[in-house]
Amino acid sequence: MRVLVVEDYRPIQQAVAKGLREAGFAVDASGNGEEGLWLASNNDYDVVVLDLMLPALDGLTLLQRLRAQGRSAHVLILTARDAIEDRVRGLDLGADDYLVKPFAMEELLARVRALARRAYCAKNPTLRVADLLIDTVRQDVSRGGDRITLTAREYALLEYLAMRAGQVVPRTDIWEHVYEFSAEADSNVVDVYIGYLRRKIERPGQPALIHTIRGAGYSLRGPS
Repeated sequence: MRVLVVEDYRPIQQAVAKGLREAGFAVDASGNGEEGLWLASNNDYDVVVLDLMLPALDGLTLLQRLRAQGRSAHVLILTARDAIEDRVRGLDLGADDYLVKPFAMEELLARVRALARRAYCAKNPTLRVADLLIDTVRQDVSRGGDRITLTAREYALLEYLAMRAGQVVPRTDIWEHVYEFSAEADSNVVDVYIGYLRRKIERPGQPALIHTIRGAGYSLRGPS
């Protein structure tokens, strides 16, 4: 899952981005509203963590313009403004959740995970594809009861495919949702990581779960 953090106070921006990356998210970050709006307008983020007091363009204006463009990324407002009228205005303008500073990182991560699941209509924190189980809170993966150890990037890729289980997911979608803006594009990096996942997830004599759809992308699904 890919998250944009728009926060001008550098220590908070760095702490939030670090916490999200350690939790397996791909994270882009910006310190001003104009750049944040450009990033949110030109990339498909699953969640935007948005401060309200920003230089160049305030957070509520950014949110209004984002929604006017038809962008549907879930927005978590992160701000020191705790008045009821501020919360109501933010939610009425299109925010999905509101968290007041100071906050606990564990709560922020839980809220971001919930918003990311909501983007794919997945309310259950445990994703199941055939006998493959993915606990999105603990980031535990098992198949047939056997635990599978994945790297952070492998896990992020698997979780994204599981969120869209049964669908054909184009390589471009995988790149846009799993990799950060600063990452170097490589024409075959997605294919390489799909290969890593297959070696860890597939089992001899058991149905394949990751399917290549030639010319289209990949699909994670159980046997029909």
